[in-house]
Amino acid sequence: MQEAILSVRELTEQLRKTLEGRFPFVWVRGEVTNLTRPGSGHVYFTLKDADAQLQCVWFRHMQRQTAQGFDPLTGEVFDAPRPSPLELLRNGLDVLCAGRITLYAPRGQYQLAVELLQPAGEGLLAQAFEASKRKLAALGYFCHERKRPLPHDPQRVALVTSPTGAALHDFMELAASRGSGARIRLFPALVQGAEAAPAIVRAVQEANAQGWAQVIVLVRGGGSLEDLWAFNEEAVAEAVFHSRLPVLAGIGHEVDVTLADMTADQRAATPSHAAQLLWPARAELVQKVDEAEAALVRALRRRLEAAWQSLAQYESALRWFSPMRHQARLAEQLDGLHLRLHRAARQWLDTANARHDRLAQALQNGMSPARLDMLSSRVEALSANLAAAMPRLLAAQEQRHDAARQRLHAAGQQMLAQAGRELDKLEFSLAAANPLAPLKRGYALVRGADGGLLRSVSAAPAGSAITVRLADGSLAAVVSKVQPDVAPTTAGADAVKRGRNI
Repeated sequence: MQEAILSVRELTEQLRKTLEGRFPFVWVRGEVTNLTRPGSGHVYFTLKDADAQLQCVWFRHMQRQTAQGFDPLTGEVFDAPRPSPLELLRNGLDVLCAGRITLYAPRGQYQLAVELLQPAGEGLLAQAFEASKRKLAALGYFCHERKRPLPHDPQRVALVTSPTGAALHDFMELAASRGSGARIRLFPALVQGAEAAPAIVRAVQEANAQGWAQVIVLVRGGGSLEDLWAFNEEAVAEAVFHSRLPVLAGIGHEVDVTLADMTADQRAATPSHAAQLLWPARAELVQKVDEAEAALVRALRRRLEAAWQSLAQYESALRWFSPMRHQARLAEQLDGLHLRLHRAARQWLDTANARHDRLAQALQNGMSPARLDMLSSRVEALSANLAAAMPRLLAAQEQRHDAARQRLHAAGQQMLAQAGRELDKLEFSLAAANPLAPLKRGYALVRGADGGLLRSVSAAPAGSAITVRLADGSLAAVVSKVQPDVAPTTAGADAVKRGRNI
């Protein structure tokens, strides 16, 4: 099979989507080289280390880091305002850059679209994040093979979040308009601060202990790295990793990626996106129901049409082989014979008249008047006899026809009566052969431990378990004693055969 041939643009677009989907937000550390500041306001540079290099672009509309008195990543407050990273940026500077990987189509090269930048040595939380990330990755927390699929349209959902946060409102609002209706049980937990990580762990463990839900959803609104740090704690990642229930994490915005997101069975970009991943749109469900209903109606219509066709075939066959149909066919044959008789009689009369005319003509040509009168009298007598006999012949034929019809009807009735008697005999024989019928007269069926019928006391020694089947139920029993019947003597048996008393 020949594969589709892609254009350069199509292939580049697919690569761009793959890169941006695989690396929506990454941290990269390296040395700045080839720094360029064109008049457009964008900043271009290259990050490199000992083995590789990465092209970077810091677009003008993303350059929001100005001189300020706190770290935008960690929330750390400085003693004095520090200059903007944009002013400090220079060749040879060791920096930490955060952003998304994209592909620049005109050159066909991938690059890092920078969103945050700071000199290396700052951002201790970012460094701790990378260290924990490497540790958990080595333990297999992020392995795709261990991740489980989410249930389709779940009916029971355990929601772990703050009961006062905007994430709860966003999630519930979208959940109310999707799916076929689900019950959501809230497991409240702090999502920010020093006590947040233990509270999240307890909530996840409680949801697993209850075993009520089909999936656990962990959501929180957006914030800084410090705000989301509870979801970067190794204890939270461990609780998600050991959860018996599938875990869906929707923490922060699309660019926010935490260790809990990476450990969860599936990650959502936002809390609202988490609801979209769990439940299909209600309109889609309605459409599927409509399609299923239409398919059911079509199948039912086909089934009914097939049944009607079979019924028509059986009715036609029954009509053809029925006694009434056979009688109708015989009646048709009698009608045909009657018509043929009429035609033959008329033909014979026509022939006789023609012969009469010929004789009359011949007599007129050479026969004496006396002879002619005598022959005419005889012809008229024959015609009169034939005219008189014709009604009798027709009446006799009608009588034979009626007699044949009555005999056919009687034969049909007799055949049906005979079939009814045969059916009664078979029904009586079936009832007589029913092994359960004697049970109503006080008899019983006894089965051994293997389920077979017992026909001799030798098959059930003392201590054997037996089942006694009566007319209205069964009894389970144990044989306590075996007492065989005493066989009659030979003389007694002979006497019984001869009908004498002994």
